[in-house]
Amino acid sequence: METSFFLGFRFSSDEPTALIQNEGGPCAVIAPVQAYILKSLINDTSKKALNWHELESELVSKLLIRALCEILSQAYAGNKFILVQLKESEVLAQGAMSNLTRDQDFHPENQPSSDHLYFHSQLRTLSFESSEEVEAYYLERIDMLRETFGVLLFLYSVLCTKGVEALHCEVTDPTEPFVDGEYGYGSQCLINLMITGRAVAHVWNYDQDICGLKLKGINQQSKVGFLTLLEHLRYCEVGSFLKNPISPVWVLGSETHLTVLFSFEKRLVSAETPSEVARRIFKSFDPEGNNFIAADLLQDVMTMLDLVSEPEYVDIMRKKLDSENLGIILLSSFMEEFFPEETVTIPDTFTVYHYNGLMRSCPNNKVLYQEGNAVLLETHMSSVMESNGMLTCLQTKWPSIELQWLSGYTPSLN
Repeated sequence: METSFFLGFRFSSDEPTALIQNEGGPCAVIAPVQAYILKSLINDTSKKALNWHELESELVSKLLIRALCEILSQAYAGNKFILVQLKESEVLAQGAMSNLTRDQDFHPENQPSSDHLYFHSQLRTLSFESSEEVEAYYLERIDMLRETFGVLLFLYSVLCTKGVEALHCEVTDPTEPFVDGEYGYGSQCLINLMITGRAVAHVWNYDQDICGLKLKGINQQSKVGFLTLLEHLRYCEVGSFLKNPISPVWVLGSETHLTVLFSFEKRLVSAETPSEVARRIFKSFDPEGNNFIAADLLQDVMTMLDLVSEPEYVDIMRKKLDSENLGIILLSSFMEEFFPEETVTIPDTFTVYHYNGLMRSCPNNKVLYQEGNAVLLETHMSSVMESNGMLTCLQTKWPSIELQWLSGYTPSLN
């Protein structure tokens, strides 16, 4: 395990709710935790009223614990909540948590060195029946999260709470590591597990069948989202469940690092509109992304969308949508016919904030939220700037977005 994982959850002295990351590697854990901290901050209007840039440490600790419990709850596979802790730090309060078990030792399979062997021999698991018990346990031991190994122990806790069997059912290749042995980067499976509770390798909606191979994706709208520069480079396709999360918080991926973008403008996200559902279902029959389907699949699409799908009516629509008898139905024609343009409710100007936990990547080495003003231009054309990774990444969701950062400095995705 990369030694940069051997740190605790520590907050910036310049931004009380912003976690700091000393070196590259553990962003696959830290960035999703940060995203869930911000999700709670956004949804709790009282925190904003208290000036969210100046919260007391006790409130910040509760936000951290809430974030950890939410991530564990998503990973929970229905058995028990499992926390992995060092034996030396396992001190129970008098009469508290009488129903947890402490007789299980934790044994990771691959232990690459004697130092790691000693470290892992000092671990044991605690099992809990509910997230409320986990929260109470953490509240009494907040220092344990901030101390050395806090991040690594939480990672192990998520994996154990998920369970080996459930992990094997979701990952594409169980032999692939969650953390790169050389550089310590988290895999997409780990990132998805931390963000959604589902340890799948892909970021599209649902499972896709590619040439007979079933590739698993995200199965529902996520609480916080995910955008990645790799989509612009065509290495992946991010589905609407991650692009349009429940809260306006997105983990942003570059080639080597994870950061977070967020906004207090809740109109940026919403439940799927009928046209978004239609577009998603149509595309599920177009796995190669051609923006058309075979004409004989029209009835299946209409059935899934609860449109009139009697054969006679489908034949009429097939002839109308494929007037040149090419044997294909274009996505644009289908949408224009059944789901004409909906009223756009997203504001065309809004404020965003960006978080990067790496001190060396921040202006003056201070981990602060960078504030920016976003504008959605009245055009469907995006001006891609390869030198501006931030803008290019955000254009995978908002193609016409332009940004002005208050500091005059474009935040780094790396």
